[in-house]
Amino acid sequence: MQAFLAAFFLAWLVLSFVLSIGLLVRIARLLIEGLPLRAIGLFLLVGLPETLKFTLPIALLVSALLVFSRLSADSEIAAMRACGVNLLRVIRWPVLIGLICTLFGFYINNEVVPRSHDVRRNLKNLVSVDVGLDLLDPGRMIDDYPKLKIFFERKEGNWLHDLLIFDYSREEVTREIRAAKALVSTNGADIVLDMYDVRVDPIDVNRPGVASASRFRHVIPDAMRQRSRKRKEKDFRFHELCAEIKVLRANENALPRTVQRKLLCIHRTELQVRLVCACASICFVLIGVPLGIRSHRKESTIGMAISLMVALTFYLFVILFQSMDKHDWSRPYVFIWLPVVICGILVSYLIPKNL
Repeated sequence: MQAFLAAFFLAWLVLSFVLSIGLLVRIARLLIEGLPLRAIGLFLLVGLPETLKFTLPIALLVSALLVFSRLSADSEIAAMRACGVNLLRVIRWPVLIGLICTLFGFYINNEVVPRSHDVRRNLKNLVSVDVGLDLLDPGRMIDDYPKLKIFFERKEGNWLHDLLIFDYSREEVTREIRAAKALVSTNGADIVLDMYDVRVDPIDVNRPGVASASRFRHVIPDAMRQRSRKRKEKDFRFHELCAEIKVLRANENALPRTVQRKLLCIHRTELQVRLVCACASICFVLIGVPLGIRSHRKESTIGMAISLMVALTFYLFVILFQSMDKHDWSRPYVFIWLPVVICGILVSYLIPKNL
């Protein structure tokens, strides 16, 4: 029991550190750029809970494999069998810890992680324009502003380089604005972009064609004003997600059939992903124990290799079916339970054979 808990805690610390390296690098960069400590603390707080749904199950798998492979390598498993000790009694504590982590994972995935998603999506509204831009990564399309999409390759202070803007403020035409660089400033609730080496296509609704300028100013009106954001399925807690599914099923005539089925599939898949990720804890314990008993030599190397293979296969299945959540015909919310079913089949074979 003590050896298992010690191995589990150490594995959890190592995995948490590895999965949080990217988050820590971003926080260090934001700290250097002068981000307020309140925003950094909030950013760190909302970023850590999501790692728990991966680190807890994998830590259980690693600890089960390492502890029971060492017992097997030291011939303690053989000694217990010779003394008539039922090995099912030996594994009851790891299984109990796995069940506790499954319940804890259910709570984390359905209550804590959705709240952190919601806070993170609204975090830019809590700080100034400089902070908001620091929290936006270069190299991705930014669609947080109304009727506008922004993309830039890199950022130095308040300078954006290789800027691309899609302006949807006029329904008749979409303007594409490119600039070599732009200086960001504010005017009240507006964001002002002073752009250099600019290319605008088209110039205006009534003036089709491309225009070039050495300098061009573009204003994003009310960009800093606090706005309510539409919540996505990842932002809903368990009871809210279940209520949303119930509403979608009840109002079949309120939306077009294809849209209604698509939204229903997305919400159902999100719900099942949370449940499957919570069940990973007990699945990994039940698989790790018999696989650990079978590993007689070099238990650390073999244990880590098996842990990586089992966890990677499990989460690849989850990611694969989650990516199909917009296709109702594929029933991803059903097939996403396939890794759990496979784990159950392996457990039903391995435990009687090795215990």
